[in-house]
Amino acid sequence: MADYDSDSSEGEFEETNVLLGYASKEADDEDIISRLGGRPDWLDPEKPPSAALARCKVCSDMMVQLLQLNGELPEKFPGHERRLHVFGCRRSNCRRRDGTVRVLRGVRVFKQEAPNPAKEEKKEQPKAEEAKPVALGDALFGASSFGRGGSANPFGGGGGTGSANPFAKPSEPEEKEEEKPKPQEVSTAGLTKSFAETLALNVPPAQPPPPPEPWPTEDKMPKPYPTLFLADADYETLDPKPTNVPANARVEAADAEEPSAIDREAFESSMDAAFQKFADRLAQNPEQVIRYEYAGTPLLYSKTDAIGKKLASGRGIPGCANCGGRRTFEVQLTPQAIVELEGDDMSLDGMEWGTIIVGVCERDCRPRDTELGQAGYLEEWAGVQWEELAKE
Repeated sequence: MADYDSDSSEGEFEETNVLLGYASKEADDEDIISRLGGRPDWLDPEKPPSAALARCKVCSDMMVQLLQLNGELPEKFPGHERRLHVFGCRRSNCRRRDGTVRVLRGVRVFKQEAPNPAKEEKKEQPKAEEAKPVALGDALFGASSFGRGGSANPFGGGGGTGSANPFAKPSEPEEKEEEKPKPQEVSTAGLTKSFAETLALNVPPAQPPPPPEPWPTEDKMPKPYPTLFLADADYETLDPKPTNVPANARVEAADAEEPSAIDREAFESSMDAAFQKFADRLAQNPEQVIRYEYAGTPLLYSKTDAIGKKLASGRGIPGCANCGGRRTFEVQLTPQAIVELEGDDMSLDGMEWGTIIVGVCERDCRPRDTELGQAGYLEEWAGVQWEELAKE
């Protein structure tokens, strides 16, 4: 985390809306849900998702968990328990290929609320200052606050007054809705005409649920990464005027000769501005392993790869294949997560991604075959930006 003087004058440091998560081998609370590595803890241990959802799409082997995040957002999705799981294949020959990183969103809806698009259209967006709770980090990184109300952000107190911590053990709700659930329908009511007309353009065709597949026994599973708890979260704090100048920096005279067009082109082609921004931003809080901002903007590792070009162009994240709604950014992993997961194990042929960007259904829809009060799982979008290879 960036160091700063608590007595410094206002405006000297800039605080963003991004919550940063930090890994720890120890946890003050044994019920913390959010973590790196380890085996997944499902919303309902008796009803895990199909193992097919955690198989590598390249080699078909079972993958291992990279991240488990308590994603409860009580103010945005009241009556919803939600959890995110990011899996990755450990086989080195599967790297840099689509389908070797997958994301699951677990959701259990206890009370279905009827959407009110017209009301939502008139609702003004809250200011950044109003959206920040006093203890936002308590939600995502601590115990679940399901059934207690509160946070709109799983890293802390969310946008409310209570705690909604995705890093803790969920409590049982006081009562469950027993009414017979109504089938979910995709509605375009309240959508702008242009969006309603083009909705299908960015939504993949509906996919049937994967066939039920039991999970392999422990001895048939690949070795998991060590468990590291995500018990701490802070808003990102940046120094707008960094003063650390490298010792080997060279200051040119004002009347120095301009570099030739060839030299300038060679320099610019060797430097990805997006990567430089990525590196500079992470350098101010080097221990961060995840960056969280529901419906925010991910920090791109590059704008020149397939994922970077797509997001930077405004085409956005593909829509939800389950309900037909849009997806939005929620969380991303940083390279420090690799350092934490692999630790000092020199036998590992390390992971090679620069960042993993997770996009989720903005409606937090539940699977069509899942009733109220039951846990269900859907695959969400994983945008993997791979580490750039050195050019020879």
